Amino acid sequence: MPDKRADLAGPGIGDYVELEKILPQDYSSLLSPKDTQKAIFLGKHFIEEHLCQALNLMMVTVPLIVDTTSGVNDMLDRDGSRTPIQFHIANDQEHHPMDAQVVQAATKWKRVALKQLGMLPGEGLCTDMRAVRKDYFLDHDHSVYVDQWDWERAMHFYEHDLDFLKQTVSSIWKVLVDTEEFLQDRFPALKDKRYPNLPKRITFLHAEDVLDMYPDLPRKQRETKLLQECPAVFIIGIGWTLNDGYPHEMRAADYDDWSTETRSIDGRPCHGLNGDILVWNHVTKRRHELSSMGIRVNAEALRKQLRATDQLHLLQYPYHRAIVEHELPLSIGGGIGQARTQMLLLRKAHLGEVTVSVWPEILKEICAKKNIHVL
Repeated sequence: MPDKRADLAGPGIGDYVELEKILPQDYSSLLSPKDTQKAIFLGKHFIEEHLCQALNLMMVTVPLIVDTTSGVNDMLDRDGSRTPIQFHIANDQEHHPMDAQVVQAATKWKRVALKQLGMLPGEGLCTDMRAVRKDYFLDHDHSVYVDQWDWERAMHFYEHDLDFLKQTVSSIWKVLVDTEEFLQDRFPALKDKRYPNLPKRITFLHAEDVLDMYPDLPRKQRETKLLQECPAVFIIGIGWTLNDGYPHEMRAADYDDWSTETRSIDGRPCHGLNGDILVWNHVTKRRHELSSMGIRVNAEALRKQLRATDQLHLLQYPYHRAIVEHELPLSIGGGIGQARTQMLLLRKAHLGEVTVSVWPEILKEICAKKNIHVL
């Protein structure tokens, strides 16, 4: 049986021998380098405008670095395998020094910003977020440099349910579908029979459902099988420990609510008010993650999840205390990968065709042999 434990740390491939095998053969970009850059910025502006309209958000500035003692940096998972870049600021000859971290995502900061900006339920913010995640394996869809539309929206206490989550996901999905059509109108070369468009509707499934469908497969293989049958899904409840003893994927305990009990369509008990948008990439012929999002933890869910993961010590941080003391707004939020989305909509084989980052020589050599030109 495949090793399920080894499959929990993230969606990367792991080595360049395997990467060379899975990158497409006979690849040719549908757009020239110049048109690619034009399309990137047209798509970017379209998504920002229409995402803000759909969810009642406003664009705001976002930090690249945060104070280490604040506890607002995103740890991405709960096993400690992905640590942020940290550095010391001597300041005035060490009289008032600080330690800072480069953000890995703005997940927690956004919730604090909702309070600072006085956002009311139904109002929210969107950011053009930049981050560094140094512990990724650099493959065709992972980069050390990360760009996201990180968004957050204040909500009422009675919206802490599955219907509200699904409604929000469907609104985001419509923006992505409309962006694809917008870009194809302006760049007809993107209309290619080899690469079908996104379905108009996204399918919702709980992580429990997916495990029941493929009980012997690890998470990435479950997702691959699923997406070959259903090309766009939102998998609900990522982080909750499933019947096989493993979560669908490791997820931090202090931002999304993955523990609240919910019900599937047929009435079975399930868990979680968060999830991932996954699609089938017809260029790479692989699973492709576009977004992680969810209803954020309230005081009850935070305590429950910290207890379940043996992390109650985090309650010493100002961010976590603010949640349990009901000082921060209840909210829903997520991150939509900018480069991931552009890679999909512009029919690219590699993330490096739409974003500028650092890549090892072995990867650049592999890509060059396959007519993939990374920036």
